[in-house]
Amino acid sequence: MVGGLVLVTLALGWGGCASTPAPVEEKPRDSAHLSDYYPLAVGNRWSYRVNGRGDKNVDVKILKEEEGFFHDSQGGQLMVDSFGIRDQKRYLLRGPVEPGRSWSNVVSVSSTERYEIVQAGIPCEAPAGTFQDCVRVEARNRVDQETTLVNTFTFAPGVGLVRIQVDAERGGRRIPQTWLELTSYQVQKPGQG
Repeated sequence: MVGGLVLVTLALGWGGCASTPAPVEEKPRDSAHLSDYYPLAVGNRWSYRVNGRGDKNVDVKILKEEEGFFHDSQGGQLMVDSFGIRDQKRYLLRGPVEPGRSWSNVVSVSSTERYEIVQAGIPCEAPAGTFQDCVRVEARNRVDQETTLVNTFTFAPGVGLVRIQVDAERGGRRIPQTWLELTSYQVQKPGQG
């Protein structure tokens, strides 16, 4: 699902502007399971507004489960294993869920993505609502000697992805590219069919 959403987000290019979220005080967290941050079940669906525009939307629905991966309507495939939430090439969230936790994903011979949990146990909001105990993950991938692509994913337990922000970083300055924010969702916990 994230894979499909990230591809859609990148395809939208340089549109829209966004502001950097204000610092939020983190609170002690309970021990939520990694699967809580992305409830995967056939039939679950999420709708996202692109760049704050009501006329640009992305709808994602989980269509089937095959060999442990949940396939969605945007071409994404996700699963949760004992290490974290992943697609076929990368971990998007790994435990333990705490600020400073970092990992790398080699996604091709010439591309290594570096991930870090930058905030955990924080509130987050989107048009779909206000959520508690959210996790913000930053993924960085160097495009060339001057530019790094920065994807920031915000997950809410029991909901999934609440926001994806894509920025290009050049000379220490972030240039907003595109973003998606959750407008509605319908999820069930695994095994609830």
